[in-house]
Amino acid sequence: MSRRTYALALALAGSTLFATGCANMASSPSAANPSRVVIQVSDGDAGKWNLALNNAKNVQTDLGADKVKIEIVAFGPGIGMLTADSVTAERINEAVKSGVQVAACENTMRVAKLTKADMNPSVGYVPSGVVEIIKRQQEGWVYLRP
Repeated sequence: MSRRTYALALALAGSTLFATGCANMASSPSAANPSRVVIQVSDGDAGKWNLALNNAKNVQTDLGADKVKIEIVAFGPGIGMLTADSVTAERINEAVKSGVQVAACENTMRVAKLTKADMNPSVGYVPSGVVEIIKRQQEGWVYLRP
């Protein structure tokens, strides 16, 4: 391939990527095509949990709760904040009522010897928190870790 042909191919590829990016930016989230965000909480710190919950609330406020799907996935030390008696229990209940999915990692629960009876009744469960995040990213979800 000559230098000129190579330069033209690069220019064409660049302009195509630019046009595609502009088209994607122009489309805004809607109820039919919502933005999707997965938030990881693997710290047992109430401050991190409150930051994650604030992030979720702010995203819903800015984009519209009906235009975004949010899932918070807890594993490792973060699982403690999903117990029924945790300091963040009421905020988690509020988030779930607003449409945020909150998922506890069953692998972590097993290691920590926690049962569903120990957990906040408003949370859901996933077999593996890490695998859930991987799957969501493969599906095109935006990943946040406060």
